[in-house]
Amino acid sequence: LTFFFMKNLTQQTSSWDLTGLESMDQCRRTLEQHNWNIEAAVQDRLNEQEGVPSVFNPPPSRPLQVNTADHRVYSYIVSRPQPRGLIGWSYYLIMLPFRFTYYTLLDIFRFALRFIRPDPRGRVTDPVGDVVSFIHIFEEKYGRSHPVFYQGTYSQALNDAKRELRYLLVYLHGEDHQDTDQFCRSTLCTEEVVTFLNTRMLFWACSTSKPEGYRVSQALRENTYPFLAMIMLKDRKMTVVGRLEGLIQPEDLINQLTFIMDANQTHLMSERLEREERNQTQVLRQQQDEAYLASLRADQEKDRKKREEEEQLRQEEEKVRQSVLAEERRRQTLEEEKERKSECLPPEPPADDPESVKIVFKLPNDTRVERRFLFGQSLTVIYDFLFSLKESPEKFQIITNFPRRVLPCLPTEEQPNPPTLKEAGLSRSEVLFVQDLTDD
Repeated sequence: LTFFFMKNLTQQTSSWDLTGLESMDQCRRTLEQHNWNIEAAVQDRLNEQEGVPSVFNPPPSRPLQVNTADHRVYSYIVSRPQPRGLIGWSYYLIMLPFRFTYYTLLDIFRFALRFIRPDPRGRVTDPVGDVVSFIHIFEEKYGRSHPVFYQGTYSQALNDAKRELRYLLVYLHGEDHQDTDQFCRSTLCTEEVVTFLNTRMLFWACSTSKPEGYRVSQALRENTYPFLAMIMLKDRKMTVVGRLEGLIQPEDLINQLTFIMDANQTHLMSERLEREERNQTQVLRQQQDEAYLASLRADQEKDRKKREEEEQLRQEEEKVRQSVLAEERRRQTLEEEKERKSECLPPEPPADDPESVKIVFKLPNDTRVERRFLFGQSLTVIYDFLFSLKESPEKFQIITNFPRRVLPCLPTEEQPNPPTLKEAGLSRSEVLFVQDLTDD
């Protein structure tokens, strides 16, 4: 039978890859845990493989973090009234053997049933659903005039009460107890109790027949019903500070809860002061961190600007250095060009040569330079001679005095070959002016 179910299970996934189970014994245990429900087993295995808590067979939950070992817990138990008169005692003595036999047999039956079928309340699969279901059943039976039930798990109620520093009143509803119905109708749903609970504390309730209520019952260990437990944050732990058991009247309930609250008000105030101090310390630390980060950002900004200024200064210095180097190279190139032009100049003709022309050059610095040239030589020779002089500017042009004109000494597109001295109309003795064009 096991092989048949696991074969069907693995056929749906074409292999054992879906379940990840290679042991037949483990497969059989998995199916037994899910009452041989294949879909439930598959969903449970998928949840476990994805890291999600199992829906059908969750791991055992941690014990509820509530301190119940404090011997200073205020406990108030309301005993059932003793029978009065002859008729009351007669009825009590007649019914006593029947009650004793009934409850004894009921306990023996429940004890034996645990060995046959485990208590389904031991597995909490939907704690929120348990609470919501109890609220619906309660409203159907007792109406909507009741304290505001906390619609969440017991753990969530504890966390909210701890976070908000409020009292949490826990009510465990025993459906089979003879005093439960009277307590709900004549005490819990009365107007004064509803107003008192809604304005002073959080109120969580669940039936012990539900897994979530049963789990809380195991933690609080009540003795009888109705059962109420007052829980608050005390010494940084959620602690039971009051227990009320039995059929209690509305006025007595309010008085007992008020007494418990007044007795523990100093603890709650100290917790609030301590939390305020922690919050102030946290705010102060946060402000200090923000101030530190702001100072750090300001320092980083200063460092960035300093680096930018240093980089800009370095770039400017590098630019100046490159300019100086470029100027030096330019001057060196110019000097080399002057030397080359000087070496390429034709020799100066003698003074008695009939073809010679005596030219006096007036430089921009008022220096006079005299040299002889031949009529047949190009004006370029005159330009090269002046260019080779150290006193002459880098760029210049040669101008005649009268009539004033610029001699075309350099080749152009229109006149690639400059004219000779004779073609330029120069006489045997001339005075020419050198005009500086370097700025232009």
